[in-house]
Amino acid sequence: MKKNEIKQSNPAVLSDALSDQAWRNSKVGRKFFEPTYGGATSLLRRPYSSAFEEADIVVAGIPFDNATTYRPGCRLGPRAIRAASVQLAELPAFPFAFDPFSKLNVIDSGDFLLNPHQPESIITDIYQQAKSIITSGASLLSMGGDHFISYPLLKAHAEIYGPLSLLQFDAHCDTWTSMGEFDHGTMFLRAIEEGLIDVEHSIQIGLRTHNDLDVGIKQITSPQIHEKGISSVLDEILSHLKGRSVYVSFDIDILDPAFAPGTGTPVSGGIASWQALSLIRGLAPLNMIGLDLVEVSPPFDHAEITAIAAATIIHDWICVRASQVI
Repeated sequence: MKKNEIKQSNPAVLSDALSDQAWRNSKVGRKFFEPTYGGATSLLRRPYSSAFEEADIVVAGIPFDNATTYRPGCRLGPRAIRAASVQLAELPAFPFAFDPFSKLNVIDSGDFLLNPHQPESIITDIYQQAKSIITSGASLLSMGGDHFISYPLLKAHAEIYGPLSLLQFDAHCDTWTSMGEFDHGTMFLRAIEEGLIDVEHSIQIGLRTHNDLDVGIKQITSPQIHEKGISSVLDEILSHLKGRSVYVSFDIDILDPAFAPGTGTPVSGGIASWQALSLIRGLAPLNMIGLDLVEVSPPFDHAEITAIAAATIIHDWICVRASQVI
């Protein structure tokens, strides 16, 4: 083969314009081949941008884990999820068979700037940065971080949409009575007390820990998921939440530790990755105004099992949102 023929057959390798699309790609909906083992790792290779008003979905990392009660490390979650998402950006979306970015403009805004040494600033800083995105008209897709970040995120969303219907995927209810201002097991009780959550039209999925306090939110436990099956559980979710403004909060510890070892408070008896993905893929009838995915702790992960699951859940949620576009 002649030298000029080699150049023609490998344009992606030889052209600077076709690498590091996370910061070189300025065209809405565009994506191109990039080696999965190289390049800047934005979520799903989406361009880094602060043009919120032009976006349908804005991705943000929230690297905070000062509120954990057991194993730390999920401040590193956003970085790990971005790295684990590269293969999902390479191939057509399965099982959707379309390119979600041809329907939705998704950008990665990087990570929220937080000062963990000034804990009194955390709530306000997350709230204000989230609100700046939401008020632009874009949906916010947040990657934690520990589950406490949901409190200021709910606060920002409720200010725009009013009391929210919470769809919580979790091994824990996170409505225990407070042991302090920063606790990732108490923030939903606080949100309820402040009127941020519409208790009557909210639902918690996958629980397998006990709390004596009943706050009135409908619950479907992990054993019930196994007994009823995914179709039945989806029917209950949709009938309970359809027509509401739904905020989705996904704690990766809903997965059994076999499928998500890299998390701070693992609980045996959870659901499998395929069950979680089936549930997410069935949410298209809902008006989902935001998503956070939390508690991915890379120091306790193995072979990116947890990060890959998290990236796939996020990818599929974006695809579901894209499927809603006519």
